[in-house]
Amino acid sequence: MPQYRFLLSGNSDPESTRSPVIEGGSQSRAPEEGGGETNTEVAQPSGGNNNAAADGGPFGFLGSFGMIFVWVAVLGVMYFLTIRPQRKRDKQLKELQSSIKPGDNVLTSSGLYGKIMDVGEDCFVVEFGTNRGIRIPVRKSDVLGIQSPKMANTHKET
Repeated sequence: MPQYRFLLSGNSDPESTRSPVIEGGSQSRAPEEGGGETNTEVAQPSGGNNNAAADGGPFGFLGSFGMIFVWVAVLGVMYFLTIRPQRKRDKQLKELQSSIKPGDNVLTSSGLYGKIMDVGEDCFVVEFGTNRGIRIPVRKSDVLGIQSPKMANTHKET
């Protein structure tokens, strides 16, 4: 059962000018019993805002071109803050990996230090540890850079 509220017109007889309106609706009806004048007032939903910018969001005054501009701006910012720096780092790492030659001390992505013994097409042969017999092929992408381990002994023998 819908709930009704009644709008009153400026007439002196309130009973004859009542017009039932369904809550939340936007039209008014004349009473079914007849008599009296019809009410032409339109019920406004509560909290209504007649601001033009409210219809299209914060950039409503720009229309659809404004939203396109906003999306292009967001994508541009994302490109310059995330994608471009990552591509720059990848390019530097590829250049570093292509410049590695036999005899260089390297650091692998697993945290192991080794010495390059041979350079293949897609891998390096790396010698690990002090035992000269341990030579392991490592993918070029797993070599992070040219770096020697810092093995300074800080303990003094007495």
